Amino acid sequence: MPNYNIKAKQDMTYDAIVVGSGISGGWAAKELCEAGLKTLILERGRLIDPAQDFPNMYKESWDFDMHGSLTPEDRQKHYKGIRTGFIGESSKHFYANDEENPYTEVKPFLWVRAHQMGGRSQLWGRQSYRWSEIDFEANAVDGHGVDWPIRYKDLEPWYTYVEKFAGISGEALGLPQLPDSHFLPPMELNCVEKDIKERIEREYPGRHMIIGRVAHLTEAINGRGQCQYRNKCGDGCPYRAYFSSVNATLPAAEATGNLTIRPYSIAHSVMYDEATGKASGVRLIDAETGEMMEYFSRVIFLNASTLSSTRILMNSTSNRFPNGMGNDSGELGHNLMDHTYRIGAMGIFDGHADKYYKGRRPNGIYIPRYWNISEQTRSDKFVRGFGFQGGAYRKGWGRGANVESFGAEFKDSLIHDPGPWEFFITGFAECLPYHDNKVTLDTDNLDKWGQPTLAIDCDWKENELALNEQIQEDAVEMLEKVGLTDIVGFDNKHEPGFGIHEMGTARMGRDPRTSVLNGTNQIHAVPNVFVTDGACMTSNSCVNPSLTYMALTARAADHAISELKKQNL
Repeated sequence: MPNYNIKAKQDMTYDAIVVGSGISGGWAAKELCEAGLKTLILERGRLIDPAQDFPNMYKESWDFDMHGSLTPEDRQKHYKGIRTGFIGESSKHFYANDEENPYTEVKPFLWVRAHQMGGRSQLWGRQSYRWSEIDFEANAVDGHGVDWPIRYKDLEPWYTYVEKFAGISGEALGLPQLPDSHFLPPMELNCVEKDIKERIEREYPGRHMIIGRVAHLTEAINGRGQCQYRNKCGDGCPYRAYFSSVNATLPAAEATGNLTIRPYSIAHSVMYDEATGKASGVRLIDAETGEMMEYFSRVIFLNASTLSSTRILMNSTSNRFPNGMGNDSGELGHNLMDHTYRIGAMGIFDGHADKYYKGRRPNGIYIPRYWNISEQTRSDKFVRGFGFQGGAYRKGWGRGANVESFGAEFKDSLIHDPGPWEFFITGFAECLPYHDNKVTLDTDNLDKWGQPTLAIDCDWKENELALNEQIQEDAVEMLEKVGLTDIVGFDNKHEPGFGIHEMGTARMGRDPRTSVLNGTNQIHAVPNVFVTDGACMTSNSCVNPSLTYMALTARAADHAISELKKQNL
C-alpha cells in the first residue's frame, strides 16, 4: 500500500509534489516514482480502494431504492452537475458537491468535477484518439490563437509509450487527420453498424466509419483483466479493464515504494522563492480541519484539472507575480475551450429484424473529421472541423412511452419483443481559442473553506455555431443517403462545458509574452512548475483530449527527471 500521509508535519519535504490524481496526475506520479523520486500526491478528496469504494459495481437499476434516480436532496447537492444527465444514484458519490464548491456563471457554463482519488478518470468516456499534425499546426495555419511549441513528431513516441501501458483497442486506418495508435484488438461493430459503414463509405468517398478507439482492454495486460462488456464503468470496474488512475497508474506508482498520498488536501497556492526564482512547494488547506499547511519539493506538477490548476496559479501571488504565478503574458485564465456536443441526427434502420447483439459494449462508432483536411475538403463557412460518435441499438421497453396502448399484452410486447433498430450520430466540433473566453477569481463568492471561487465567462461564437449547423446538416443528409427512415435532426443548443473537455487557460506557446508554458509544459518564468492537464492546451482539436494529456505528461515528466539529474531544477 502507498504511504497515506494524513498527519505529516508542515516542514515535510519531497522530491516532487503532484497536485491531483486524475488522468494526468496519475501519469505524473507513475513516471516520477518509477524514476526514484519520493513523490507526494495532494488529493482534494477521499481515498479510493476499489475493493471497498465501488459498492455498486455489481448492481443494476432495480437494486436501488430510487431505481437509479436521485433524491431531491441529492439533486440539490449536484444542482449544476445534474444538467449533464450523467449523475445517478449509483454514481453520485464520484461527483463533487456543487453546494460546497460553487462557481459563478457569467455566461452559462457547466463545470463537472470529481473530488476523489482518480478524479474524473473514474468517470470519463474513455474515447482515445491521437491528435494529428493538422491539429498541432492549426493555429499557425489559420491565425487563431498562438502557435503550438510542439508538433506531432514531438509527441508521437509518447503516444506509443502511454498506449502500451494504458491499453487502447481499435483498428488502424492510416488517416493523416487521425493517426493510428498502438492498438489492442478492436471491439466489433454490430450488424446494422456494419451495413451503415459500407453505405456511408460507398456514398461518401473519403469518409470513414470505424469502431471507437477506446481505453478498454480487449486483452489482459499489466495485471488487468479484459473488458466484460458490462458497460457499468461509471460505477467502478472489478476487472480494472478500463483505464483510470486507480486501475493503472497509481498502482504502478505505489509499487515503487516512492508514493505518498495525502487526501482531503485542497491546494491553495504554489509558493515562490524570490531568492532562487523557483517554486518551493505547495500551500494547502486540510479539507477536514481547515488548517493551512505547507509542503516542499524540488519540482511541482499541477494536475488538478484545467480550471482548478488555473485557480491555484491565480491564487499564487507574490512580489514577482502579483497577478498569479506565470502570468507575465496576461494570458492566465484566458482562451478557455470545450467541444460542442449533442448535435446530430437519428433514424430507424429497416432490416436485421431477426438479429440482436450480445453484451453491452462500452463503445460506439466514430466518423473521423472530413472537413478542412485538404484543399478539396476546404469550407468557406468555417475553419477547423468535427467528428461524429454514435451507434446502432434496438429500442427497448422505453419505446412504449406516449403510446396509446395498455394492458398485459402491450406490456409483455415491450419486455419480450425488441423494438426496431435505431442509429444515431452526434458531432464533436472544435472550439477556437478566444482571449475573451476566460475565468477570473471571484473574491466576493467564497467556497466552504473561504477560498475565492471562479467566475466563468465563456460562450460559443460564430465559428462554433457555423460548425454546429454543418454537423446537423451533414448528419441528416448521411442518414437519408444510407436509407434510414423517420430521421430527426437535433441540436440541444447547450452551453460550453457539456463536453466535459474544458481546455486552455494556461496555454503552451513559443513566446513568454503570449503564453504561460513552454514546449515542455514548464511555466516560462518558473521552470520547476509543470502544468500537464487540460490547462496547458493551445487549441482543442475535435477529438477527445485525454490521450494527449497522458502523452504530454509522460513527456514532461521525462524532461523534469532529466533536468533534476542535471541539477537544473
